[in-house]
Amino acid sequence: MMTTDQTVRTFLEFFRERGHELVPSESLVSPPGDPVLFTTSGMHPLTPYLLGRPHPLGRRLTGTQRCLRTTDLDEVGDTTHLTVFEMLGSWSLGDYGGSQSLRWGWELLRDGFGIDPGRIHVTVFGGDEHVGPDRESWQTWEELGVPVEPTTHENWWSNGPTGLCGPDSEIFVWTGPEIPQGTPTSDDRWVEVWNHVMMRYVRYSDGSLEPLSRPNVDTGLGVERLVRILQDTPSVFEIDLFQPWLTTLPRLWGSLDEPSLRLLSDHLRSSIVVLGDEIMPSATGRGYVLRRLIRRVLTTLWRDGPTRTLSDLPMELIEHTLGHFRQSRDPHEVRTVLLDEERKFGLLLQRGRQVLSHRRFSGPLSEDDYRYLHDTHGLPRDLVVYLNTFSAESGTPPPAVP
Repeated sequence: MMTTDQTVRTFLEFFRERGHELVPSESLVSPPGDPVLFTTSGMHPLTPYLLGRPHPLGRRLTGTQRCLRTTDLDEVGDTTHLTVFEMLGSWSLGDYGGSQSLRWGWELLRDGFGIDPGRIHVTVFGGDEHVGPDRESWQTWEELGVPVEPTTHENWWSNGPTGLCGPDSEIFVWTGPEIPQGTPTSDDRWVEVWNHVMMRYVRYSDGSLEPLSRPNVDTGLGVERLVRILQDTPSVFEIDLFQPWLTTLPRLWGSLDEPSLRLLSDHLRSSIVVLGDEIMPSATGRGYVLRRLIRRVLTTLWRDGPTRTLSDLPMELIEHTLGHFRQSRDPHEVRTVLLDEERKFGLLLQRGRQVLSHRRFSGPLSEDDYRYLHDTHGLPRDLVVYLNTFSAESGTPPPAVP
């Protein structure tokens, strides 16, 4: 069985053997001028070079990048979504074209990772009112004997409403126990693992498209999703990378249902990685995303165990996470911040209980009530909902921090 580390090495060595230089992993903090709070893909740090600036390492690049997508927060707990994850990538900066990229992708999945070709299906851009079908990718896959499904919006990649964009081709692997059936858009047992973007245009605010003078190819492969397939596990949470969490947390905090165990593992791990990149909890921006992650951990912990505390968390888990992501922050500092946030949240819960005990809030809350609680008392809506839900389910207010 191929481990996570072996999977990453296999990918990077494959592309280095084909003339790609290794680019270092960057921080989760997105590049200056990028409106996105966090680095969400491997291409983000390379945006200036994809727009035409020469890269000091050349025109063929590969690497692995830690990413965070806030849009996936509510999906965490299913079989594929994580808050912080790693993305393997390969890039051609005006060197080879999309067809070569797809052929190498097919070769690596089939021969390097040993995936049965019969379990692979792809999608390509089938064209819309602005741009015709991506015939080059379509023809390449047909020559390789891979089943193709054309789509429109699903296979058009863009870096927001303006900026770099182009058609893409996504590679899916069948994860069901049966013989593969259906297509990627009709059966969610087809799991996307690798996207090849043919970056050919820049879109302007008026919606117009201008062809890039130097088209590029940008690919991204989710590490944890691929490892899940290679290790044949029910979800990304059962791969080797998460075993320290899945074995330690139940020992610390007793019986945990599967959704809670997955959320705690993901959010604690993600909080450590965010802290490892020197981001601190705050009321806005990146810091608020971190604070939200920590508070979701605490509300999940305290819902079934009022005496549970983050002080139970062993240093080994923090060190393991920082080490995997090659972060140099002192693990003791990370632990101190987590415990400080726990203390602050406990105090906020105490104040919230006192405010909500007023008879004005004894019945269903209106939008004006939520607005008043936020503007006057600093109580966010999700915290108020949590306090009321906890009290309704247990008959008692939620606990303060031990």
